[in-house]
Amino acid sequence: MFSRPTSNSMASPKKKLQGLVAATITPMTENGEINFSVIGQYVDYLVKEQGVKNIFVNGTTGEGLSLSVSERRRVAEEWVTKGKDKLDQVVIHVGALSLKESQELAQHAAEIGADGIAVIAPFFLKPWTKDVLINFLKEVAAAAPALPFYYYHIPALTGVKIRAEELLDGIQDKIPTFQGLKFSDTDLLDFGQCVDQHRQQQFAFLFGVDEQLLSALVMGATGAVGSTYNYLGKKTSQMLEAFERKDFSLALNYQFCIQRFINFVVKLGFGVSQTKAIMTLVSGIPMGPPRLPLQKASREFTDSVEAKLKSLDFLSFTDLKDGKLEAGS
Repeated sequence: MFSRPTSNSMASPKKKLQGLVAATITPMTENGEINFSVIGQYVDYLVKEQGVKNIFVNGTTGEGLSLSVSERRRVAEEWVTKGKDKLDQVVIHVGALSLKESQELAQHAAEIGADGIAVIAPFFLKPWTKDVLINFLKEVAAAAPALPFYYYHIPALTGVKIRAEELLDGIQDKIPTFQGLKFSDTDLLDFGQCVDQHRQQQFAFLFGVDEQLLSALVMGATGAVGSTYNYLGKKTSQMLEAFERKDFSLALNYQFCIQRFINFVVKLGFGVSQTKAIMTLVSGIPMGPPRLPLQKASREFTDSVEAKLKSLDFLSFTDLKDGKLEAGS
């Protein structure tokens, strides 16, 4: 069953990640610098307004690969510092094209008290076999030997098509700290076989395609990492609670409702830029523009999304504070 942590785990770094996890956005100023000043407010919003107490930092949604190593270090430090005694788990994505940079980021995550690290496959000079990929991951994990290690499987962006099911076979023999994977792919056959073939290891099976989460829960997902949990965390939690009560009809209704919104924004063009605009709209916290080569979401997009959120009863007019739309203009 999909379960969520019930107590603060900052003092328990060996605990596996589970439950609902927000893939955090990296807030920026209009001139493209990281806006560290709002991260504390962001933490409070996730916990108090969305009921989300686990985060995944510097991943795709956080534009991690568009940040310098020094910026990634500072972002990680800020989330760990501001999340102390408020968040259950802070997992830092430390993947990079350079093995040395990835190792540096992994060691840094351990030094600042993160609860785990995650790594994508290198995507320029790619590993083409399972063994080569595991050798790369092993070297990164060894730089933070006390931290839980997660593989971030996102083949649509990395171009590395090694099946997750194959990768998991015997991986703990090579990487003792391996505790699970973030599975960001629509291949439910591969995901299902990850669970079916490896459930005895009690890995964390974290699903990363928000609009398919209910299907993954049925297959045995133990958690979910996604961008929409920044602003639809409360709504998704209602789906999880219905699923846990075995009220599958209600859970399906919630999933369909979430899908209506995601389907709407996908048709408009949905990515990191648009996620920043939506989060600004819903939370009132300025997320700013994305880094090039991404382009800022249009005002037309933000206006359309505002109307859709209200029509789905995700937002009421009173939820929108003065000035919330400015960052999406």
